[in-house]
Amino acid sequence: MTQITRNLVFYTADTPNGQKVSIFLEEAGLVYEQIDLDLAKGDQHQPAFLNINPNGKIPALVDREEGLTLFESGAILSYLSSKTGCLLPSTAAENLAVQQWLFFQVGGIGPMLGQLWWFLHGTETVNDQALKRYQAQSLRLYGVVERRLSESTFIASENYSIADIAAFTWLRTWEELKLDITPYPHVKRWLAAIAARPAVQAGLQASRPASSAADSRMTSTKE
Repeated sequence: MTQITRNLVFYTADTPNGQKVSIFLEEAGLVYEQIDLDLAKGDQHQPAFLNINPNGKIPALVDREEGLTLFESGAILSYLSSKTGCLLPSTAAENLAVQQWLFFQVGGIGPMLGQLWWFLHGTETVNDQALKRYQAQSLRLYGVVERRLSESTFIASENYSIADIAAFTWLRTWEELKLDITPYPHVKRWLAAIAARPAVQAGLQASRPASSAADSRMTSTKE
């Protein structure tokens, strides 16, 4: 066990944004302390957590070794990839492509699919106009990814990257969002390939806190 991994404290919940970081931690084979927040009970709004993320959202990461506190899933993925060298692009051009598609997920896929989820599952008021808008926008984004994957094995390049992890945890929710992705065969191929990775499976499992779990636990897996 290295000093790096002993000093990582990961605050999360079982959401696409939390799953992103869980998957990377498993891909890198890191040992970390995981603290599961109950979003329904408002754990993310408690003063102790707001000291870590003033925006009151998961995920967040504390690197005790470096004395750093990070929030925002994209920033955490970029930091961990740079720190560990895991899934780190080998050229400046590829790194720029990864960051570009990572920002595309953070600024586009997450907000649009997140709003669609809310109007489907999070509110008791049916808003047909909002549903129509966010369904259309979500499918438009699937189309953007489909066109990209028709010319590239993975989103940013021919290599699997943090951009794929970030997009995967959202785009895999198409059934929950009642979206028909039949017109997007390249997206379906890509989703299946990523879902088959042992570290992805482990990361998704790690995001699901056991009903009898303590407030924190140590998790260590290797692909």
